[in-house]
Amino acid sequence: MAQLTEDDVIPTPISRRSGLRAGWAVLLLAGCTVGPDYQPPGVELPPAWSRAAAAGDPAPAVAPEAIELTHWWQSFGDPTLDSLVDLAVAANPEVAVATARVREARAAEVVSGAGRFPAIGSEASYVHERMSRAGLMGGFLPDPEFDLYQAGFDAAWEIDLFGGRRRAVEAAHAVVEQADESVRDVQVELGAEVARSYVALRGAERRLVIADRNLEGQRSSLELTEERFRAGLTGELDVTQSRSLLASTEAQRPRLEAERDRAVHRLSVLAGRPPEALRELLAGHGDIPGTAAAGTLASRVPMGLPSDLLRRRPDVRRAERGVAAASARVGVATADLFPKLSLTGSVGLESVSASDFFDAASRAYSIGPAIRWPIFQGGRIRAQVEAADAREEAALALYRETVLVALEDVENALSSFARERERHGRLVEAVAASRRSVELARDLYQNGLGSFLQVLDAERTLYAAEDSLVLSDGAVAIDLVALFKALGGGWDPAAPPESARPELSDRTGSATDPAPPPG
Repeated sequence: MAQLTEDDVIPTPISRRSGLRAGWAVLLLAGCTVGPDYQPPGVELPPAWSRAAAAGDPAPAVAPEAIELTHWWQSFGDPTLDSLVDLAVAANPEVAVATARVREARAAEVVSGAGRFPAIGSEASYVHERMSRAGLMGGFLPDPEFDLYQAGFDAAWEIDLFGGRRRAVEAAHAVVEQADESVRDVQVELGAEVARSYVALRGAERRLVIADRNLEGQRSSLELTEERFRAGLTGELDVTQSRSLLASTEAQRPRLEAERDRAVHRLSVLAGRPPEALRELLAGHGDIPGTAAAGTLASRVPMGLPSDLLRRRPDVRRAERGVAAASARVGVATADLFPKLSLTGSVGLESVSASDFFDAASRAYSIGPAIRWPIFQGGRIRAQVEAADAREEAALALYRETVLVALEDVENALSSFARERERHGRLVEAVAASRRSVELARDLYQNGLGSFLQVLDAERTLYAAEDSLVLSDGAVAIDLVALFKALGGGWDPAAPPESARPELSDRTGSATDPAPPPG
């Protein structure tokens, strides 16, 4: 920081030399900026993912024909899912709220930058006044009643000697970037939530199909037992047990229909439309997206290195911008410890008569500096600096926690996906064996070589196995969605979100560029 000499502070007779000296002093002081210069925080990251090999991608590098993380949902090959995500990003209320906050932050950045420029205003007034003759001044006036016409311009400029204003602009710019990342974070979460709800919808539809198929078989079994009962080949117990199993399976349909309806309603909220508006789009029984090619998709996920999360995930970037804003606010608080220099001036016309208002004699002006330096504030300013330091430490701790949570998300998604795929393979085998068991049990019962209890047990086992397989299909898809989300997929790190580009963004500078003058 530049040092002031005694000549720079104590007024001296006006001269060319002293004027130049004062000008250079102001320019040097204007280049001073108190507070810490921000450096991105460093965090320790592992060299590789511990569960990458289990998920089918042992190498951290991007696989050939890697999936585009920005639009990862398109890799499922489901046009309905693609349309739902597009609708949600365009019309979801949470995106609208986050976008509005971006506009608010950009406007606040303009407000912060405006303090670095002179404030200029104009004023005009007319006063008709009569002063008391018994008053202090009225007794000396020939006519205590008079008119006063005034018009002019005034200006005030607080010179940013120690960079408090610049730090405020820096903090405001970091808040704008935080808001931008919040929009991206909402979009990431939104894409994943749409995919999860869509998987739940298709899963409920698949389970209804399985329930209906099992109902067909159970009705056939009931007809068979009734025929054998009428022929005297079996007892009434077989008939009642068959009816009981049929009624139990039928009782599952209302619950599955309710799950299907809840998924539709959730998708309507995410897409920002009433449920009826999505009925046509969601019509028909679709398959759970991505389950048939889950292994292929997993091998194409661009895992990268753990350090890539610092670039990919908007929640991590948002937390880092929070540290930058808190660091700049330390400088704002520190600047209050130093003197504040202001320049004020006015120029205008003043007259008691309208006829000579524009004459040279009516001209008036004033100009001069003012310095303000708080000497004793009861420790308030230093306490504010201490509080700003504490907030910076809290923001740094939050950033480190966000990074750790991001690492946890990826590792959990990798582990869950690998384990669920293993479970899914076992369930496929169980379903095949259960279907064969039902066929054998029915043949034996029909030929009088087996009991109906064996048929009931085989049908119950088949229904449970098929239902579990559909649930596992959905779990595999949801785990894959969780992996895409954990890796930060769903936004382009090279470009700001389209919904976060209001007009104000064109009128605000960067943290280092001077902000435009107030309009």
